[in-house]
Amino acid sequence: MHSRNRLSCGCAGHPLHRRAFLADVGMGMTGMALGAMLANEGVVRAGEPAPAGSPDATHLRPRAKSVIWVFLSGGYSHMETFDPKPALNQYAGMTFDKTPFENPVLSPLHKKRFRSVPSEEINVRDVYPTIFPMQIGFKKHGQSGIEMTDWWPHLANQVDDLCFVRNMWTTDNDHAAENQFHTGRHKLDESQPSIGAWASYGLGALNDNLPEFVVLGGPTRSDTRESIDALYLGPQYAGIPLSLDPANPLPFAQRPAGQSLAQQQQEYETIGRLNELAAVEYPEDQTLRARIRSYELAFRMQAAVPEAIDLAKETESTTKLYGLNNDATKVAGQRLLAARRLVERGVRFVQVFPSPYGSWDSHQQLKSNHERLCASVDLPVAGLIQDLKQRGLLDDVVVVFGTEFGRTPGLELRGGGNTGRDHHPNGFTVWMAGAGLKRGHVHGATDELGYHALGEGHYVTDLHATVLHLLGLNNRRLEVPGRKRLDIDHGRVIEEILA
Repeated sequence: MHSRNRLSCGCAGHPLHRRAFLADVGMGMTGMALGAMLANEGVVRAGEPAPAGSPDATHLRPRAKSVIWVFLSGGYSHMETFDPKPALNQYAGMTFDKTPFENPVLSPLHKKRFRSVPSEEINVRDVYPTIFPMQIGFKKHGQSGIEMTDWWPHLANQVDDLCFVRNMWTTDNDHAAENQFHTGRHKLDESQPSIGAWASYGLGALNDNLPEFVVLGGPTRSDTRESIDALYLGPQYAGIPLSLDPANPLPFAQRPAGQSLAQQQQEYETIGRLNELAAVEYPEDQTLRARIRSYELAFRMQAAVPEAIDLAKETESTTKLYGLNNDATKVAGQRLLAARRLVERGVRFVQVFPSPYGSWDSHQQLKSNHERLCASVDLPVAGLIQDLKQRGLLDDVVVVFGTEFGRTPGLELRGGGNTGRDHHPNGFTVWMAGAGLKRGHVHGATDELGYHALGEGHYVTDLHATVLHLLGLNNRRLEVPGRKRLDIDHGRVIEEILA
C-alpha cells in the first residue's frame, strides 16, 4: 500500500511506517510542493504503462517537436482581425431579415452551436439583429493574397507563413469559454485536462532540466485554472507558470533565505537517501520513485530556468524585433521571446497569454479597444514568426494563435450600447504556423455576415487533435484507465491544413 495511505489512515491493520512518514514529511521540508508538478517523463511514468503517445508508444511520425500556444483572453472580433466582412458595411444599420442573405438566427446551426448557461428567455446574447459595420479597413497581403484588417500591419508581412482556420466554433457564450477552448468542455459538463496537459502526458521530455508544459502570463484568473490544468492525469502534467522576473522566475521554488546551494544539495541528498530506504520497503510504490526524481529535477531547474528566461542575453536587434523597447508592446514581446527561448531549449508546450483576462471583450468601444490591443500584440507576434523562421525553428515548432470566441455581427444594444459587439461562439477564426502546416493558406469560412461557421466547421477539439497529430499523437488513443472520454473530446484532425 502507498505510504501516504498508511499515514492518513492510522487505524488498526494499517501501520504508520517511520521511513514512509519521513519521506512524506520531507516533501514539505523546503516548501517544494511544486516538485511533483515538475516531474519529467521518466519520473511519473516509472511504474505506469507507457501512455499512448510516449516515446515508447508513438502513434505517428511527429512533424513538430514543440508548440507555442498564444491565447488572447476576452474574445477578439474575427471580422475586425482575420475574417473581414465587407457585407457588414454594405448593410450596416439593417436587420438580418432585410438583407438578401438567409437570416442566420433562423438557421439550425444557431441552436447547434449555442448553449446558454442562463435560460434563453433571459440571455438574448448572439441574436442582436441590427448589423454593425466593420470598424477598420482591410487589404489583401502577400503572394497568397489573404485578407487581414489594417490593425495588423506587421503580422501582414508574415501572412505567407500563416494558416488561417476561419470556421471555428464553440458553444459557451460566456467567459468560461476560455476554459472550453483549452479543455473542449462546456462549463455545465465535467471538466477535462487541458490541451497542454495532454501533450505533456503523451510526450517525453526533450530537456530533463526544464518542465514539459510552461505557462507565461497565466492562468489569467483563479477561475481559468482549468485552461492549464491536468485534473485526473495528475498534477505533474499541469502547466507550470513561470515569472519573467530574473530574481524570482520559479515561484515556490526558491532556496530558503540563509541556505547555501551546497546546504540545499546536501538536504536533497539526505531526503533522497531516506526515500531510497523507503523504496526498498515499498518496491511497488512508483510514486515514491517519481518523487525522488522530482527532487533532482527541481534542483536542476533552479539553474536552468533563470538562464532560459534571461532576455538580457538577447541581441538588441532581437529585442527590438519583439518590441521590448516600446511600453505598448513590451509585455507581450517579453512573453513571446521567452516562449521562443523555452522551445529552443526543449520545452514541449508553452502557453502564452499576451494580454490580461478579458482584455479583448469589446462590448463597448470596440474600435478604440481593438486598435490599442492589436497594436500591443501585432509587432511581437510577427517578430516571433520571423524569429522562428530565421532560426530554422519554424520547421520544428507549431504556433497557435486563438481566442475563446468571436464577436457578433450585430450591434450590442444592452445598456444602451452602440459601439461594440457581444460574445459569438457560432463562428470565429484562429491561425496557426509552422511545422507540418500549409503556409499562406485559408481553410473554411463563415457566411457573408460572419455569423456561422459554414459546413461542419471545426469545434475546438478539432484544433486540439490537429496539434497533437503534428506532435505525433493520436488524440483518440490518449486514454486513461477508468476514464471514458466522449467522442467530442477527441475531435478530428483538420487534414485540409496539413502540408
